Amino acid sequence: MNTAEVIDKIKGKTGFICDMDGVIYHGNKVLDGVPEFVDWLKKENKKFVFLTNSSERTIKELQSKLARMGIDVGPDHFYTSALATAAFLQSQKPDGSAYIIGEAGLINAIYNAGYSSNNIDPDYVVMGESRSYSYEHIEKAVNLVMKGAKLIGTNPDISGPIENGIAPATKALIAPIELASGKQAYFVGKPNPLMMRIALRKLGVQREDSIIIGDRMDTDIVAGIEAEIDTCLVLSGITDEKAMGEFAYQPHYVLKGVFELV
Repeated sequence: MNTAEVIDKIKGKTGFICDMDGVIYHGNKVLDGVPEFVDWLKKENKKFVFLTNSSERTIKELQSKLARMGIDVGPDHFYTSALATAAFLQSQKPDGSAYIIGEAGLINAIYNAGYSSNNIDPDYVVMGESRSYSYEHIEKAVNLVMKGAKLIGTNPDISGPIENGIAPATKALIAPIELASGKQAYFVGKPNPLMMRIALRKLGVQREDSIIIGDRMDTDIVAGIEAEIDTCLVLSGITDEKAMGEFAYQPHYVLKGVFELV
């Protein structure tokens, strides 16, 4: 299939599930063609949701970040691993308590789901991306898990792209707690099918009419394949063609970036 045919196939979809880091921006730098791509989605009345494994930011913060980049998108178009984690906790143990290591996005989501903060005998230890990560946090988390708290990670990303390289993400940060406690974390974000089901429900679109656009083979692309949603890998983020070839599964489509669609 040539590039023009690929682009026609993708543009024919009704629902677009887009990752953010590596697809829309790197750190605080918007990627080529993104404002035009979002304008096209709106103009063509496409259903779209920005589905991010990052748990740092609230929806309002994500909205503001895109607005600074000149992209105006309503709050209904976002869903994060923090919101998915909060919904998962509430479905498992309503109105429980958690020891939370993370930023505002995760803390707010868990509080808004009816959970309370607890560093003595919580039901869960919940870990997301954190810039205030410390040895004390790890030590506290390990001992709470040893006393019976269940260990939850917002996402299984090891690293994420930033302007000048990569930053360690949740799976890298939670690893010391897993190793020291001997307990395995349960990860809620992509490629967990929970995230994909929520995204499709938000879109109100059948999976056959949807596509997931992402930059990671190990989360975005495998999530789409396992949920039987067409996948498009963009090479503007963490995965290049060489890395793509090392996986046992492959995306349905490959583009250099979303700029190719506009």
